[in-house]
Amino acid sequence: MKGGIKVVFSKTTEKQVLRVPKWAYFKLTEWISEVDELGLEEVRKYRGYHDEPLKGDRVGVGSIRLNRSYRAIYGVRMGFIVIEEVTKHVY
Repeated sequence: MKGGIKVVFSKTTEKQVLRVPKWAYFKLTEWISEVDELGLEEVRKYRGYHDEPLKGDRVGVGSIRLNRSYRAIYGVRMGFIVIEEVTKHVY
């Protein structure tokens, strides 16, 4: 783990990933592997994930796009990256 920070699922997310399409789960695990290998700051530079900070009620957390429909919401907590939600994005 070169990145120095571990990625974990929240209890809610553990259940949600069972219901997302396999390709969305694959893209999420790909992002997790890259964060483990390179670190969050380096992976944030990848344009393909559209990593962005959220606003409003979710200030302090970020999201990545798994595709146009699905997003993963994550926050950095006590030395861990916690994936808080994997959901369909409402436009």
